[in-house]
Amino acid sequence: MDQKRKTILDARAGVLKAMAHPTRLFIIEELEQAERCVCDLTKQIGADVSTVSKHLSVLKQAGIVVDDKRGNQVFYRLRVPCILNFFGCVESVLETNARDRSELVGADMK
Repeated sequence: MDQKRKTILDARAGVLKAMAHPTRLFIIEELEQAERCVCDLTKQIGADVSTVSKHLSVLKQAGIVVDDKRGNQVFYRLRVPCILNFFGCVESVLETNARDRSELVGADMK
């Protein structure tokens, strides 16, 4: 693999790694609806501000979200909403896996 391809794959892996946590997936889904302040996300998630801020920092470093400071509050929104298209693909994989498992269970009962 050449260096250019490795760099691209490393960048992709970085985005996927940033998304690879249930809380961060929740945040992305919430930001699909509208921008949110850290205080709202903290209430929704049920975690302390520092934990939520850390998750948002990971998403920001990966380029998934951007922030906007307004007074004492920081609001976040998706930087590139097409990231949500990825979720549709993930759901397809999960549905296919479930169907395959179901077919295997059915075959075992014959």
